[in-house]
Amino acid sequence: MRLIVGLGNPGVEYAWTPHNLGFLVVDRLAEQTGIRVTRPEAKSLVGRGSWAGHEVVLAKPQTMMNLSGLAVRELVRRAECSPAELIVICDDVALPWGMIRVRERGSAGGHNGLKSIIGAVGTMEFSRVRLGVQPPGPVGELSEYVLRQIRRDEEQIVAEEIEQGAEAVKLMVAEGTHSAMNRFNRRVAAPDAEPEGA
Repeated sequence: MRLIVGLGNPGVEYAWTPHNLGFLVVDRLAEQTGIRVTRPEAKSLVGRGSWAGHEVVLAKPQTMMNLSGLAVRELVRRAECSPAELIVICDDVALPWGMIRVRERGSAGGHNGLKSIIGAVGTMEFSRVRLGVQPPGPVGELSEYVLRQIRRDEEQIVAEEIEQGAEAVKLMVAEGTHSAMNRFNRRVAAPDAEPEGA
């Protein structure tokens, strides 16, 4: 069993914001696999199905982002899986737009959703797919930046990131996290130091 959780905030006002890229990737996976993510369960919207010979659960927690761990802990219990079988998809302000980063484990890196999940499940040992939404320059409040509406000039790169995120998750399920890391962990900007929290 693989439990695939996209992070975001419920509500139409948040649907098309950088902070909801996790939800958008799960929606794309649902389209591609024919799994309907509509059943209320474990403080989430959930769909079950299979691909690549694996049983999968797709989930979108309906808590607010900062409380995602409450839903994920219950999802892990109900799916009878270990945190090692969990894949979390979220935005990351430390990565440039258009870049995705697959990891087997790691800290929250300042992401409140990841911080909540780590606290709730008691481990950092779960896979994650992080989608870049880095501001182009200094911003006042990061929370305001990630909760703003995605701009028209960002829509193409957002669509590409969603597609790449979905492909990364499918490869993780089919062939393992290392295969996805080797394929998708590539820079889209000029080489520089590793982003903080990577």
